[in-house]
Formats: sequence, C-alpha cells, structure tokens
Amino acid sequence: QRDVSIDDQFRVCRQLIAREGWNEGEVYTDAAISGATLLRPGYQRMLEDARAGRFDVIVAESLDRVSRDQEHIAAFYKQTSFCGIPVITRAEGEISELHIGLKGTMSALVLKDLGQKTHRGLEGLINAGKSAGGKSYGYRVVKGTDAQGNPVTGELELVPEEVKVIHRIFVEYAADKSARAIAALNQEDVPAPRGGSWSFSTISGNWKRGTGILNNELYIGRRLWNRQRFIKDPLTGKRQARMNPAAGRVIVEVPEFRIIDDDLWAAVKARQGVLRTALLRTDGDHRPEQARRPRYLLSGLVTCACCGSSYIIVGQARYGCASARNRGVAVCENRRTISQKELEDRVLGGLREKLMHPDLVSEFVAEYQREQNRLRRKRGERLADLQRELAQVEDKIANMITAIIDGLYLPSMKASMETLEARKAEIATELAGSSQDPVRLHPAMIAVYERKVGDLIAALNTPDCREEAAEILRGLISEVRAAPEGNSGLALELAGDLAGILGLCTNDKALREDRRASSQLTMVAGTGFEPVTFRL
Repeated sequence: QRDVSIDDQFRVCRQLIAREGWNEGEVYTDAAISGATLLRPGYQRMLEDARAGRFDVIVAESLDRVSRDQEHIAAFYKQTSFCGIPVITRAEGEISELHIGLKGTMSALVLKDLGQKTHRGLEGLINAGKSAGGKSYGYRVVKGTDAQGNPVTGELELVPEEVKVIHRIFVEYAADKSARAIAALNQEDVPAPRGGSWSFSTISGNWKRGTGILNNELYIGRRLWNRQRFIKDPLTGKRQARMNPAAGRVIVEVPEFRIIDDDLWAAVKARQGVLRTALLRTDGDHRPEQARRPRYLLSGLVTCACCGSSYIIVGQARYGCASARNRGVAVCENRRTISQKELEDRVLGGLREKLMHPDLVSEFVAEYQREQNRLRRKRGERLADLQRELAQVEDKIANMITAIIDGLYLPSMKASMETLEARKAEIATELAGSSQDPVRLHPAMIAVYERKVGDLIAALNTPDCREEAAEILRGLISEVRAAPEGNSGLALELAGDLAGILGLCTNDKALREDRRASSQLTMVAGTGFEPVTFRL
C-alpha cells in the first residue's frame, strides 16, 4: 500500500462520522501489518476497549480493513455483537451476518487470487532467466531503466569481493575445514551476507531447503525456484516453511552466474553427505559428540571403566565420572578425578608414542587384511545384485520402447519410464563408485604416524589451525577408559580408530571420511598406554 493509504482511510471514516453527526473517539491503526493475522496491536487494543465499553460504534472504510480471514472476521463480529457495538463501514453500511459470510469469503478469495497472480508473475521472471527476488551473497541487484524508461527488474550482477569469499569457503570446506572454523572470517572483518557476523548456519544452512552458502545452486549456474512455500501458523501468525513437490520446482540454467566449478561442488556435497550419514546413524557405533562441536579436545571420548558413564568436567577444569557425581556411590564408586591438562597430555603422549607400537601394528595389519577381505566379499555380492537388477531394468525399458514403437502407448507409461530411468541412473552411480583400490600400508607407516601426530599436537597451539587439528586428533581416538589405580591415581586405556589412523598415515581422505559412516576397527594401548591386545 502507498504511505498515504492510512490517511486516506482516516479521511473516509471522518466523512462518515460527520455525516452521521457522531463524535470521533479513539483511532486504531496497524500500518504495514497484514490483515490476515490477529496479532496486531491496534486490533487487539480495539477489542479490549470494546469489552470495556469505551465507544458505541466501530467505523471502518470496509470490512476487509478489520480482517481478511474468514475465521477472524466471524469471531470479531461475534464479540462486537456481544458487546452491543455495531460495525459501520463506508463500503457496506452496517455489517450483518450476511456481510460476514459473503465478504469474508470474498476477502479470502482475493488473498488467494493475489497470491496466485504474484506466483505467476515471479515464474515468468524465472523462465525469462531473471531473478524473482531474494538476495544471494555474491550478487547484487542491477538498478536502472531500460530503453523505454521503465525500471529494470530481475537483473543481477556478480560482486567480485564476495565471489572470492565464496570460492574460499568452498575450497576450505572441501579440504576438511569445519563450517565453524570457516566462520573465523569474522576475525578478518569480512562482511557477512546480511550484516552482523558469520556463523555456522550462514555457511552450512539447511541442505533440504537449499539455504546456506554451501547449498546455493546459483553458484554453479543453476537457478532453482519454488523449492518451498510459506504458510502462516493460525495460532501464532508466524510463517512456516513447507517443501514443494519436486514436480512443481523450476530449474533454469544461468551459466553467466557460475562461481564454483563442478568438481569443487561435488567435493563439498560428498563431504556433507558423509557428515549427514554420521549424524543420522542409529547403530551402536554412533558417537553423540559428532552431533555438535565438542567444547574440549576430549569431550565425549572419555568413559568410566567401572560403570561405562561419560567422564565430564566436574569443576576447576577436572574430569570426573558423571554417574558418581550425579547419581552417587550406589551407581558408581569411582570418585577419582583428573585435571583436563593432565588427561590431555597423557592421551596425546600415548597417541603419539605408544598406540603405534610395532607389536600392535603387526596385529592390526593382519586384522585389517581380514576385514578388507570380508568387505570385499560383501561388496562383490552387492555388485552382483546390482548387475542383475540393472539387466532387469534395461529389459523393462527396452520392452516399453518396443511397445511404444508398435503403437501401444498409455499415459501411465511415461511415469513408469521416468521411474525406470531414475533407478538405472542410481545403479550406474553406485556401480561407478564401487571400484576402490585397497589401502597400501607403507613400511615406514609408524614413523609417518608419529611425525604427523606430533605436527597435529603442535598445531593445537596455533589459533588458525587449532580447531582443524583437534578434529583430526579426535578422529584418531575411539575411546579413552579411565579406571581407579592405586590409592588416588587413574589408569587410562586408549582405544584408537584404525580407519582414522590409516587415513592419516596414507594421506587417504576417503578413509578419514569413511570412519564416520562405516564399521570401525580399533586398536588399544592399555594401562599406562603400554601395548596390549588388538580388538574389533
């Protein structure tokens, strides 16, 4: 509405009041607030004053100025009737039950029709290769006029400074840097997309809704529109997002707006997929600390050997058994605590010096080979099943094509063909990604491991690398078990994640990622981190 719309309504209402010889009372207004909601301060104040008997008549330009919602307008009329206050409008005169039914329905239809026409206009802009609104980081709206002097709409252009930041975010995330670590852009005074500061959600967003820097398909030259719609919660009046069916979405290729190449985009999507798989796992290997960023280096990794509960910070930077602290000695008698610094020093020392003892290495290499053979057999069975299913799908497609050529065509055949082609593509993708070379164990793996772990421990003292180094080090640890020893000490047993260790030693990124989503092999360095047995 125009800024003078409220003043125009005032003028019309005062003319009506003057004609009837009434005295103007309180004025109730809700500028720039939708009439489809009850959560308007002026509207609510008017109802309170009506119940208090502070006026005799309600005057409005038309009934839809009070509300456009059928339910709300009926409730409004019921309340004013109860208070004995008539509602008079310039457009309809005195409001009756007939107006409530007809005008309420018409107002609702006007809202729906307006929404459909707006949606149609936006879709036309999208199909014309233009923007239908919304501001994406990395682009700005082109302002100006065309040859006829009309304002230019739906045109965007790249912002070079922001393009550099987007490319940097994708490169760092693909290189295993976390979204929270990337948000350190705040320390460099890099402006955030909507002002304020960078955060985890600004970068990661919601992959289903396509929000966040890492999920914006415009960066690969693809504009996706109508992914979701918003509806208002009738209780709160707040908008709620609802995903639209895939068939109703519009995708337009706009290569002139591409910022990220396909390989980098694929690398980021692969890492996001691995992380989602880890967070959604429900099997026994799920580690809760993967669902959020740990506060301390060993958060969620230390357990009590007596009761199996977690060791948590219990005060003054000391770890203690959660059950012993919160449930008492009836549940666990292990009241031993250990300082955070001592615990981390002992674990890091054992991780670097003891966990890769030659005796353990030879044992877990043998176990690793057995596990690889088992997985290879399982993978072979899966590949055989996929090959058989692929042949069946191809036969069905061929038979359907033959039927169409012979003149037998039914509308339902189109949907069936699309389903078969989609399944064929899924099988082909899985078959293409199933050929993995076995990890080769270098003879100097122990020395490589010790050097790299030493570098990671040193990186914990470097602000720019601390978070990434901590994430990698945590990936090498499956569990740390603490058990009472002697009069006041604690014996620690460190279980190492074999997949993470091999990934570190072989520079195999896939192995480091796979440890989050597949079965884990662990190796254990026992009391005092002296090497003991290897286990699965």
